[in-house]
Amino acid sequence: MVYEFAKYPDETLVVFSDIRKKDNGDEYIRVTFERPTENGFDTVVFELPSYEIVEKDGNYSEAEIAEFRDTVEKGAHLFFKYAREGGLKLA
Repeated sequence: MVYEFAKYPDETLVVFSDIRKKDNGDEYIRVTFERPTENGFDTVVFELPSYEIVEKDGNYSEAEIAEFRDTVEKGAHLFFKYAREGGLKLA
């Protein structure tokens, strides 16, 4: 399951996964930044709590990726909280 978190003015959609478990039992979440293009999507996927980029495709600039990393690092606790609650409760 994935949940919408935000949408940027350039149409980048930010979504996050439910809480998943690795084989060793560690919990993780994937946060995806994805923007439609003429040929598909620009995509960057971070895994929390490691903050590693696990997928990168397309034409996001290094500055955009740095901004995304900042969002992920500052909001990690919120991503986990909302994943436990089944997403954001939007009106």
